[in-house]
Amino acid sequence: MRKALATWLDSDPIQNLILAVIVFNAIILGLETVPSAMETHGSLLRWLDIGCLAIFVVELVAKLFAQGRGFFRRGWNIFDAVIITASLVPGAQTLSVLRALRILRVLRVISVMPRLRRVVEGFVTALPGMGSVFLLMGLIFYIGAVMATKLFASAFPQWFGDLGSSAYSLFQIMTLESWSMGIVRPVMEVYPYAWLFFVPFILLTTFAVVNLLVGLIVNSMQEAHSAEEVAATDAYRDEVMMRLKAIEAKLAADNEGKP
Repeated sequence: MRKALATWLDSDPIQNLILAVIVFNAIILGLETVPSAMETHGSLLRWLDIGCLAIFVVELVAKLFAQGRGFFRRGWNIFDAVIITASLVPGAQTLSVLRALRILRVLRVISVMPRLRRVVEGFVTALPGMGSVFLLMGLIFYIGAVMATKLFASAFPQWFGDLGSSAYSLFQIMTLESWSMGIVRPVMEVYPYAWLFFVPFILLTTFAVVNLLVGLIVNSMQEAHSAEEVAATDAYRDEVMMRLKAIEAKLAADNEGKP
């Protein structure tokens, strides 16, 4: 019974139904931010939200029953359980912070859609390498913030008055958000050779380190996709071998039955 229930829960019609409920719930949560919608249909929206949550709870309980201890061996099941449990916390309907957390239920789309799962799994796989890159980025920012504070604090305290302000200004420069006309050119009016600091900083962070992060993520995505293709190939090969063995067994039985 449990195996049949688990197979039924993982079937495409049920997964598509859950996906539809997630999308519907996301629309409801979005409508709850519209004052006019809440004035006219607020009670209906709240009941529909409760109905969606009830469906998620029933699905979660059914998975727990069908999979038993195996439920906790799948990371996506734990992910779903945490999100649904957060919606069931007492006071979630009255405290604004907890109400806002209900939108996290939309993240269940990731666990339902295989393609999104692969993207997240590839991103998680890249985290160890990304940690090293973030450490390198932190060192560069710390050195740059100290230098910028020493060089420009006296003339531009609003941007480089202390270590925190300098780090934030350098982050803005790294993102190329109004970096030239907003910060660098005004600084160069007082310090004409300031470009000798800012241009290498941009080249090092924006064009080198950030692209290194992108490369790590892309490489992890490709590895995850390749692993999936290998798994699919192995499964197909096993199925073909089983069919060949069945044919051989049938032929052997037919030959034994002949006089």
